[in-house]
Amino acid sequence: MKTGLASLSGLTALTVEPDFSAASLRLDPGAETDRIVESLRRQVQGTLRKRGIVLGLSGGVDSSLCAALAVQAVGAEHVLGLLMPEHDSDPESLTLGREVADAFGIRSTIEDIGDTLQAMGCYARRDDAIRTVEPAYAEDWRSKVVIANPLAGAEYGISSLVVQSPTGQMRKIRLRAATYQAIVAATNMKQRTRKQMEYYHADRLNYAVLGTPNKLEYDQGFFVKNGDGAADVKPIAHLYKAQVYQLAEHVGVPIGIRSRPPTTDTWSLPQTQEEFYFALPWQAMDLCLAGLSLHAPPHAVAACTDLREDQVMRIWRDIEAKRTATAALHLPPLLCGA
Repeated sequence: MKTGLASLSGLTALTVEPDFSAASLRLDPGAETDRIVESLRRQVQGTLRKRGIVLGLSGGVDSSLCAALAVQAVGAEHVLGLLMPEHDSDPESLTLGREVADAFGIRSTIEDIGDTLQAMGCYARRDDAIRTVEPAYAEDWRSKVVIANPLAGAEYGISSLVVQSPTGQMRKIRLRAATYQAIVAATNMKQRTRKQMEYYHADRLNYAVLGTPNKLEYDQGFFVKNGDGAADVKPIAHLYKAQVYQLAEHVGVPIGIRSRPPTTDTWSLPQTQEEFYFALPWQAMDLCLAGLSLHAPPHAVAACTDLREDQVMRIWRDIEAKRTATAALHLPPLLCGA
């Protein structure tokens, strides 16, 4: 007998076999696409009473899938894609974002936020914080923040700064909480400035702002509150990353985007989501999160992720720790009145 996952993720097309495996994340991409499109159309035009949809196009698979779903829901003529590079952005992100807009026939606008961020002191504040641990750091250096891997026995939340000098020399420095918070506070300006541009265009056009987090990001709090976490509707927040790729192939997201490794595209050094936030590549994180949600036995998750049972348990503890640490990100503003 099959056990439905609909009660956990909101899906109607996904079922799980008694023996947990990678097949547990398979769904009917056509049926799920139709379901999301119908729901998105009803929410935008009915509940929100908006004329269309605006979203940021990062060149990643999540925003690309969302663009395709938006087109099916309200029509290409009512979808606006924003391309929002800044000084640290990978040029490939802009190229792929344009490719998505062209592939689905939507209007796109470039809003370069680099000068805005510079005027607000985003880069200067970040660099000042970095110089408290690396005094030689200058504008011609590059950097990123990485998180300790729980599989190596690390405690949750221990982060390090990686810097690269102009000569190519790399150095990794463990960060104190205050320094980490100062660096992240500065870089969070990027996500919040992008969201400000999305809402400007949404207000101008009477459109809804579409958010693009997948289930891994949404569940684990991998977003900036009032930044990329802000939206009027989030159509793929119930989809595991594997399911995002299934739907992306179904709707025709270009292969170059579907084959690109997920990246934060926030730091001047190349950085994967695994380095910055998740303990494992998304394929294994999908299965660990699904296994935990479905109460699968650790040995079943271990068998389909090439992990040991004790490692699965360690990842589950990390998942629960991130849920606890980021719970406030999901809360609406708290009220003190009666």
